[in-house]
Amino acid sequence: MKVEQIYTGCLAQGAYYIESNGEAAIIDPLREIKPYLLQAQKNGARIKYVLETHFHADFVSGHVDLAQATGAQIVFGAAATPAFEAHLAQDGEVLTLGNVTLQVLHTPGHTMESVTYLLKDETGKDYALFTGDTLFIGDVGRPDLAAKSDLTKEQLAGYLYDSLRAKIMPLADDVLVYPAHGAGSACGKNMSKETFDTLGHQKQTNYALRANMTKEEFIKEVTDGLLPPPGYFPLNVQMNKQGYANIEHVLTQGLQALSPAAFEAAANEAGALVLDTRKAADFAAGHIPNAINIGLDGSFAPWVGELIPDIQQPILFVSDAGREEEVVTRLARVGYDHTLGYLQGGLAAWEAAGKEVASQESISAQEFARRFAIEQPLVIDVRKQSEFNAEHVAGALNLPLSSLNEHLAEIPKDRRVYLHCAGGYRSMVAASILQARGFDNLIDVAGGFKAIAETDVPRTEFVCPSTLK
Repeated sequence: MKVEQIYTGCLAQGAYYIESNGEAAIIDPLREIKPYLLQAQKNGARIKYVLETHFHADFVSGHVDLAQATGAQIVFGAAATPAFEAHLAQDGEVLTLGNVTLQVLHTPGHTMESVTYLLKDETGKDYALFTGDTLFIGDVGRPDLAAKSDLTKEQLAGYLYDSLRAKIMPLADDVLVYPAHGAGSACGKNMSKETFDTLGHQKQTNYALRANMTKEEFIKEVTDGLLPPPGYFPLNVQMNKQGYANIEHVLTQGLQALSPAAFEAAANEAGALVLDTRKAADFAAGHIPNAINIGLDGSFAPWVGELIPDIQQPILFVSDAGREEEVVTRLARVGYDHTLGYLQGGLAAWEAAGKEVASQESISAQEFARRFAIEQPLVIDVRKQSEFNAEHVAGALNLPLSSLNEHLAEIPKDRRVYLHCAGGYRSMVAASILQARGFDNLIDVAGGFKAIAETDVPRTEFVCPSTLK
């Protein structure tokens, strides 16, 4: 028996490859299916099952393409309603894979169709539990993401409480827990950076698994402090339910190399958004006017989903040479399939063609400190509210990047505005959005709050985030 976790850090997502006696199963695969095909080919195995724990909201799964490529059977829980052929497994049903088995456990709560898969080894011993978004390391799944549910988040949390206590907590302490996500995912509140654990340790450390916890306490704690989910989540659920374009078609369309003239024409004709995926410093030095900077070296896909509300939006992009396929792939992971091509030769080709180039002022934290002492400047902190509450520049205004578009009226155009985040990634995203909306008075603080904290700029007293209410 082989069990491999295939973890994708930028999405904080875990897919799984399980193999026994020449048969393989893939759990919660990503959109690009080649790694799974290559793994099975290398091992001389046949992919028998594509197992889905639920209809994912934060990424488009590869179940449809993988089944078409291999003839594997797609499996969901009995409450799922896919628009394509799939086996809807009953609670307690056992699936045979080589010399091992996978038992399907119906665990509603995160969504009503959620299931977990209990892997039993060759001797029949419970070995590992693939929990999807039902149970994370240090947390449990949000009960407010079920698409078009008639149930309240409190009612779903009640189902989740029952699922955990009836189906998962009675299992042996040495059973391994393999979740679909880790720290950084928006599918939970406070996930650990660890990506697997034993169930026994989770019973001791996970707040939601306290043995003496009442259902009322569970519902209150699980639903408290939930931030609004990203707008693209329901759209990804629908793609996972209804099916989607083949990833190879998406890549072919998106990897068209366009000259500056063709790039500009395509942007005008298609109403395309120009997405600049380079590093913040490179974007600041020069970029296509009105381009939005969301750097590939960060939580690229989740921020695209957070900030671009329409997954049908045509997109043209600028990237570092050699990273074009990575851009299109990561966009497709979250359902942005309408990439029309990239700027061949990058910004250098754009400049050589005599096209207009914009820039964004960015200063060091030391220069910011010098100016702060004499200007009484307006400082906008685009970090999350919890980060801001923990510690911030004295007098700063908190406008989190995720909701920046809702607060444009609060940002003056008649005075200089200094923007910062934690390390410089989000503030440049914010600057690009504001610049595209006509703000020309913006100054980015490179290095963000981490760099500012090393200067003498006055700050509020630090409050440990765990003590904040």
